[in-house]
Amino acid sequence: MAAQFDRRLRKAAVTTTVAAVAVAALSASQAPDVTADGNGRRTTADSAPSPSAPSGDSATGNSPYYTDLPPLNSPSPAPTIGTPVTRGPAEAGIPATVLDAYKKAESALREAKPGCNLPWQLLAAIGKVESGQARGGRVDANGTTIGQIIGPQLDGNGFALIKDTDNGVYDGNSSYDNAVGPMQFIPSTWSWAARDGNGDGKKDPNNVYDAALAAGHYLCRNGWDLSVQSDLNRAILSYNNSQDYLHTVLSWLEYYRRGTHEIPDGTGALPSGRSDNTPGAGPSPSPGGTGTPGSAGSSGPGTPTPNPPAANPPGKPSQPGTTPPGTTPPGTTPPGATPPPSPGTETPTDTVRRLENAGTGRLGAVAGSAFAERISTRAETGDGEPVAKVRIRFTIIGDTDATFTGGEKVATVVTGSAGVAAAPALRAGEKTGAFTVRATVVGRTLPGLDYRATVTERVADALTRTGDTALTCTAGGEFADPVAVRATYKGAAAGEVAVAATLVKSALDAAENDKGPYFKDADGKAVRTLTGLRTDAEGRLTLPKLYADDTAGTFVLRLTTAGGATLDVELTVEAAAEPEPSPTPSTDGSSSPSAEPSTEPATTEPTA
Repeated sequence: MAAQFDRRLRKAAVTTTVAAVAVAALSASQAPDVTADGNGRRTTADSAPSPSAPSGDSATGNSPYYTDLPPLNSPSPAPTIGTPVTRGPAEAGIPATVLDAYKKAESALREAKPGCNLPWQLLAAIGKVESGQARGGRVDANGTTIGQIIGPQLDGNGFALIKDTDNGVYDGNSSYDNAVGPMQFIPSTWSWAARDGNGDGKKDPNNVYDAALAAGHYLCRNGWDLSVQSDLNRAILSYNNSQDYLHTVLSWLEYYRRGTHEIPDGTGALPSGRSDNTPGAGPSPSPGGTGTPGSAGSSGPGTPTPNPPAANPPGKPSQPGTTPPGTTPPGTTPPGATPPPSPGTETPTDTVRRLENAGTGRLGAVAGSAFAERISTRAETGDGEPVAKVRIRFTIIGDTDATFTGGEKVATVVTGSAGVAAAPALRAGEKTGAFTVRATVVGRTLPGLDYRATVTERVADALTRTGDTALTCTAGGEFADPVAVRATYKGAAAGEVAVAATLVKSALDAAENDKGPYFKDADGKAVRTLTGLRTDAEGRLTLPKLYADDTAGTFVLRLTTAGGATLDVELTVEAAAEPEPSPTPSTDGSSSPSAEPSTEPATTEPTA
């Protein structure tokens, strides 16, 4: 490590320009309670989309990252906490709370998305590259970083251009977005990827539990299986679209897979090399040390600020090509104003003036099924010309459990040559009703385009009994056989369809009967209408046991489903048998009948 560090120092000292860049990036000023972390994050030269990289947003806005590679000697056998550092490289140690957050996220994803096969070591690799494991584990007992970790404003000046999307709520910047927290989410991504990883009811990008769980879900979207190398590569590139970033993360992933150990919070090794500190890649310091909090061109407390250009002495004319103090040079933007795109640097996104419906019709689906039509949006210039290579974000809004394919509520798609972006297929959940899918241009403040979608309940068009046994019982008794039915729709099983059962007065009178058979509620009381019943996946339903009061006769049980299917089931209650008459009791109280009196005269036997 000493030799490696010496090489970095020699490399960093090649020119004074490179040294100035490093100082500027590592001494970025922060707002109150915001630490610099050397987080002058910037898009690298290789961050143009590669053939294997997915299109759309990145979690970090393609911000810069730590470039330190793991040491050559692996951390195996893994030391345990409290073991002398000589047992293994310091880089192998992961702060206790940070490590716990990664492992908890892996466990949660194992249940939520088992097909993703997310290893916690991948979260550790990304956490190392993004923030040095939350600056060596500087977190409190709840996992929240002690001081925020904020990257530079993504204003297009040596960085990606992402205008403010959160009104400064997360990054303190109401003009442009900044990457935030230990996993360096930009606010626009956090708005939909956010998760509550520590169960405190909040979703905080500065909390390592929340950020790690959000990163896990982000990496597991699109149905990727991270045990497959091609899917793993796509997931990592979607986090930051840079081939160097991919190789760096994969190096740390392999390193951590060979073994690591827990160390106390706040004692982790801090990386030093950054992708924006390489020769020719770093931004120059802002004149006078001005800049937004967290920007690479800012000066931190105690750091000398570059001297601004000296004004011309009083009475001395300006030199050619200079501007007198207090004036704005021609063609430049006054302080505080957003500069227009420079000639020749206008991006396709800059030319978009509106979004139009590209032929999407009425959106409707039955609960639990896929929408037949996909949403299509066209990006246009002011003259109505299509604009290609523009990122369109589709967001599901409203009280609904509908999602896009893969289970996410947000998807980003790049427009094609016709300026059209087609959202992933929508799938309805179990909640019925209407919701909205909003299309917006990523990186541009324009009115969104809303699409209305409706989810209707599952239906059946036929109901039949699954048995033909007559349903009878004696008054005051209970029916031996339950009522079992099957629902179908267009001949196929109608699963998960709502069914209502009512004991009606007759086939011609749908009013609830107040006599005859009945069901029992949870308290054992008689009820003659049941709602909330639902068929199983095969469309089958068995009703609860039926009982009879003391009224004999023929009764009707009517079953109805969503969609209009109806079935009347006949129930017969037979009168109870008359009891046998009991014998007439005697008047003398004896249990045997008395003998008839004799009419013959009595005789007396002679005695001997």
